[in-house]
Amino acid sequence: MSGLYDQQNIFAKILRGDIPCNKVDECDHTLSFYDIQPQRKVHILVIPKGAYTDMTDFCTNASAEEQTAYFAAIARVVGIAGLEKSGYRLIANTGTDGHQDVPHLHIHILGGEAVGPMLHRKA
Repeated sequence: MSGLYDQQNIFAKILRGDIPCNKVDECDHTLSFYDIQPQRKVHILVIPKGAYTDMTDFCTNASAEEQTAYFAAIARVVGIAGLEKSGYRLIANTGTDGHQDVPHLHIHILGGEAVGPMLHRKA
């Protein structure tokens, strides 16, 4: 786990139970909950319970069991939200250039309506 992990970030507080969340799914290694500022009709966050700052930290330092559980949780939440047929987008922001707001790995699952192109295309 990264030595740069901030134990006071909002997701660490949610994991400790200091801040409530609207839970969608939970297992030994993950927690999934609705985003408090949804960007689409369905906007769910999936976080590992371990103190991982981003995808690189997670892929480098998480156990195989944690990694398997994390990606299984994403698939499970897609099913719970009923997004398999209509489609969805997964987003993991990393660092300043990636506009990561919370320094704890999290995947955004967006769906329930068209999410639009990833970037505005130039004419």
